[in-house]
Amino acid sequence: MRQVIMYKDEDDYWVVECPSLKGCISQGKTKKEALSNIKEAISGYIAALEEDGLPVPTDNFEAKHSFYSSQFLTLHKMALT
Repeated sequence: MRQVIMYKDEDDYWVVECPSLKGCISQGKTKKEALSNIKEAISGYIAALEEDGLPVPTDNFEAKHSFYSSQFLTLHKMALT
């Protein structure tokens, strides 16, 4: 299970980031599309690390709420199966 941050950008897209996997970011026109896209991005990120024999970072992001451009970020926990 990975925690992700979701917020709307200035172009009205939903952006989703996985803080425990540096640079793992995706987006979508809807929340559902963005979450589907980040799930795929996380799976690919982890597969690439494993293929290269690199350690997979643990999910240690514990924030409950945060601010981004005066908006609350939405935190989700998602299973990758």
